[in-house]
Amino acid sequence: MPKITLAQFESKLCDPPANVVKAIPMIRQAGLDGSDMIMFPEMFTTGYELSIVGPRITELAEPVNGPTITALREAAKQAGVYVVAPIALYHDDRPGVPFNSAVLIDREGNVAGVYDKQHLWALERFYFRGGNGTPVFQTDFGTIGIMICYDMGYPEVARMLALQGAQIVLCPSAWCEPDHDVWDINVPARALENTVFLCAVNRYGREQDLYMGGHSKVCDPRGRVVAELPDEGEGVLNVEIDLADVVSNRQTSPYLRDRSYTARYCCPDVKCRDRIIVFPSKEEDDDPALVSYKNRKYISSSRSVP
Repeated sequence: MPKITLAQFESKLCDPPANVVKAIPMIRQAGLDGSDMIMFPEMFTTGYELSIVGPRITELAEPVNGPTITALREAAKQAGVYVVAPIALYHDDRPGVPFNSAVLIDREGNVAGVYDKQHLWALERFYFRGGNGTPVFQTDFGTIGIMICYDMGYPEVARMLALQGAQIVLCPSAWCEPDHDVWDINVPARALENTVFLCAVNRYGREQDLYMGGHSKVCDPRGRVVAELPDEGEGVLNVEIDLADVVSNRQTSPYLRDRSYTARYCCPDVKCRDRIIVFPSKEEDDDPALVSYKNRKYISSSRSVP
């Protein structure tokens, strides 16, 4: 069973080198503890308070080959763990345009992929470009997807990840304490409706008037909280995940399989690995998983259901 470490982290505002120095021993310890992956919170190298960080974001953002990811790649390689590193990122094909991103580093220290936050919260719109892709990533322990903080408030992101085969959805966040009640709703809801493990790590600390209280947690495919850091403060949460629970719960709670026929066509660019949806889908008549739809007519070009 894969073991995932959630690092509930208090960042030093606008000081990436200091935050990286703090993170490296945590990566090393995750390896010693037998973890397969360690995940840090949203914008953990810079802090989040955008009234302070925002005006400096062009100097704080880095390319993927910058000093922050370079140091974390070496730490991941030495520890033999995957690292999810959410930072303010420049893409090579968009120089000077910051994204609120999460970089996935594999056990060998290679950059395995990048996710760019799609739903920008409040002041983020003034400082970041929103992402437009929802990739999944193959690891040596399973298929994972990443979304970031406010993305979790929209069911489409987690759903598209699940439809592409994600078994574990990771959500690094900088979630403010006044919205703690929404956090406690969203994490289990996204897990249950997509029958995935949802691992949500939150920042801890106060940045001027912004207070983030932690409460990092993991929910299983039935939406049950299986592990949580209940106390407000820094901490590390180590959780073993049994991916067989994803398989069994997708049989007993078939939310993905039983979506309405119309809803299957709401995301025409998504191709589902296990063929719960395939676009276009004339082959669906021969798919035993969709036998209940065999007598339906095909969707017309207007996507209306006869």
